[in-house]
Amino acid sequence: MSLKATSLKYTLHFTFEAGTSRGILTQKDSYFIRISDDEDPSVIGWGECAPLRGLSIDDRPDFAEQLAQTCQTFNQLDLQLFHWNIPIVLQLISDQLPSIQFGFETAMLDYVNGGTRKVFDTGFISGAKELPINGLVWMGKPDFMRRQIEDKLEAGFTTIKLKIGAIDFQQECALLESIRNRFSAEQITLRVDVNGAFGQEDALNKLNCLAVYDIHSIEQPIRPGQPELMAELCRQSPVPIALDEELIGHMEYVDKMRLLKKIQPQYIILKPTLLGGFSHCSQWIEIANRLGIGWWITSALESNIGLNAIAQYTAQFKNPLPQGLGTGQLYHNNIESPLTIESGFLKTDLSKSWNLEMLEAGRGVRVES
Repeated sequence: MSLKATSLKYTLHFTFEAGTSRGILTQKDSYFIRISDDEDPSVIGWGECAPLRGLSIDDRPDFAEQLAQTCQTFNQLDLQLFHWNIPIVLQLISDQLPSIQFGFETAMLDYVNGGTRKVFDTGFISGAKELPINGLVWMGKPDFMRRQIEDKLEAGFTTIKLKIGAIDFQQECALLESIRNRFSAEQITLRVDVNGAFGQEDALNKLNCLAVYDIHSIEQPIRPGQPELMAELCRQSPVPIALDEELIGHMEYVDKMRLLKKIQPQYIILKPTLLGGFSHCSQWIEIANRLGIGWWITSALESNIGLNAIAQYTAQFKNPLPQGLGTGQLYHNNIESPLTIESGFLKTDLSKSWNLEMLEAGRGVRVES
């Protein structure tokens, strides 16, 4: 067996201007890892490395070079020696590059499962299990956000998440009030995502204002790296707080435990691309369960290749909370896949198939390794 990993870059283009508190997104670069055996090229494992600009700890100018070097390191390993012990292989090739760890972990799991985009053998891939997801409303002018809200309601979503923190706070509250005037918390669950936009001086006041709208949870109200302040907010806030960006960069088990014990959030949000893949997410889940902290899993603007892997991983757990896995419809040029959203659920439509031609034909830009 002579396994070889290669990588290529592909730019995904949004269908609209996606607003966040960190700016407007119109396109996103992803890097795809392709693992195959020279002796049997018919089996190909695919993984996706998609660091988020300004957020991922491996968002760096030399990312392509780091990925190419990681491919070289992988290609020099004797995988028979490690008996496909994936955690050990990941430690050897990319211990501190979270999105590359996620990409390689996915590609290796895909390869050992036959190269059919089956990463975890769960009911999701057979179409037997559907995952409840939230409908995401991106930031923008109030009219744009109202249209998105109506679209999500008409599509059958019962959990809606609004990104806030970029426009006037009173306008954002008015949007939440307009939903609550029509639907109770039992009918429509509301989540909000601040991406750290609240300041220290006004965070608690804004949380108190949001509480009147029966908010299920608020993601990352203040910027990460302020554990004492975040812990105080978690104790005082009338709205349950979910940590998101706060988890990034904590790669050791002891650090994960120390962070959650100190802050004691009500929820944590797990993004495999940002946290180092499924092995690291499983550590966070184990710690959260021990501490009585709720959790859910969210994609981070990956293409359908990354989203498919995350959905299959998520389907292993008996977690009834709606997940954050609705980003597959964001792009004009996403990878064609069986992933389908229907009435607020993400599922596999067995009447559809994968089409990787755009990658295989070289329409991605190959990264030299």
